[in-house]
Amino acid sequence: MDATTRWGAEAARAANSPGVHDFGLLIKTATRLEQRIDTALRRECGISHSMFEVLIRLCRQPGEEVPQRELADDLTLTSSGITRLVDRMEEAGLVRRTPAPGDRRSVLVEPTEHGHTAFLQAAAVHSQAVERYFVKPLSRTDYTRLTSSLGAIHEALREG
Repeated sequence: MDATTRWGAEAARAANSPGVHDFGLLIKTATRLEQRIDTALRRECGISHSMFEVLIRLCRQPGEEVPQRELADDLTLTSSGITRLVDRMEEAGLVRRTPAPGDRRSVLVEPTEHGHTAFLQAAAVHSQAVERYFVKPLSRTDYTRLTSSLGAIHEALREG
């Protein structure tokens, strides 16, 4: 067997390994689910899934103002990415920014009344999509097993 054939066979084994396949399936499934949710939110509520994620974070504690930097961390966005997203949300009347007391470099973000209303509408749309595409295809036992396993993976990533 020449080197090209050997390398090709080794590469094919690696590309077709169970770990590569299973991880690819996870990423493809998560991406398609996110696309379905994003499409439903845009069509029915006029907001993106990313905007919805910001509103989730902002609506968790009534009256809380969240530092924009913390939003970026929570949503795994870059500083410029969260700035552009919050800019669009501010233009849409969903959020407002206020200077952080005692820290001129920090900006706080809070939902507007329109943001709260949009969030509640989007939460219902999101819930329907999650039920249809994430919960319903599985038995209750499989769903519990899946979410428990995802939680364990998430914790392992936080620790390591």
